Amino acid sequence: MHKINVGVVGIGHLGKYHLQKYQKLENCTIVAAADVFGERASSAAERHHCRAMTDYRDMIGSVDAVSVAVPTRCHHEVARAFLEAGVHVLLEKPITETLEQADELVALADRNGLVLQIGFVERFNPAVVALGKVIQRPLFIEAHRLHPFYERGTDVDVILDLMVHDLDIILHFVNSSLEDVDAVGTAVLTDKVDITNARLRFANGCVANITASRISMKTMQKIRFFGMEGYHAVDCSKRDLLSLSRQVGPAGKIEIVQNHVEIIQKDPLEEEIRAFTEAVIKKTAPPVSGREGRNVLAVALRILEAIRKAQERIS
Repeated sequence: MHKINVGVVGIGHLGKYHLQKYQKLENCTIVAAADVFGERASSAAERHHCRAMTDYRDMIGSVDAVSVAVPTRCHHEVARAFLEAGVHVLLEKPITETLEQADELVALADRNGLVLQIGFVERFNPAVVALGKVIQRPLFIEAHRLHPFYERGTDVDVILDLMVHDLDIILHFVNSSLEDVDAVGTAVLTDKVDITNARLRFANGCVANITASRISMKTMQKIRFFGMEGYHAVDCSKRDLLSLSRQVGPAGKIEIVQNHVEIIQKDPLEEEIRAFTEAVIKKTAPPVSGREGRNVLAVALRILEAIRKAQERIS
């Protein structure tokens, strides 16, 4: 079996989980864990029997692939250093802060023949995977991603923190260019947008209504698709899918029936990391490419601009 040497940069909430999942994969050897906080790196290194580093650049030369789970403001700098050195990168979402940064990373990965995968873990949610078996052309989409407030992730607006997951799923299944964006949003507990609603209209006629909040009292992660072939409701937190379609009954009467869709329950993050390592080993395109991450960022920034314009009209 071909094995690759891997490392993780950023041993915070997500980085710890990345290390745990790499540990389970037979095609990986963890060689390094890096974090600016030395005690984090040392603790992770002791747990996973690898080297501890406070400077991620010390990994270069000893790793084939890395997970980058640092704050968004550092994504471009860290990912670029590894891509320039010929190292494959799994970069947590969002890809970068600006489109110029994202374009540079995508071009760099393409030029050097490297895998650049973006960490949209919901794409590997068993319910979302099952959705791909039944969905055809959605006409209307409604998404709600509501979370209680946590300090983690507040270095960016809720659009880049939470809504990007639904934007990625929507762009993946709609597969059409975005024509129009209308959005409202406001800061509540931070100096950035904490709650927002956006309405997207695509060239193929599909409309998506998306709400994201990180100041809610409860957690909700639901996305519903309406189309000519039926209705599909995904509960990302429960990893469940309700799929309905219409059929002609015995007397020629139209009936609504539930589709029996097999949902294979797997760990989404483990599947994401497995897909990344297999893309590296097999030299194939990753399931969530850097270009897709760039396109999601483009939509997120259009939503932020629409919010800014709406706030100007109010004031």
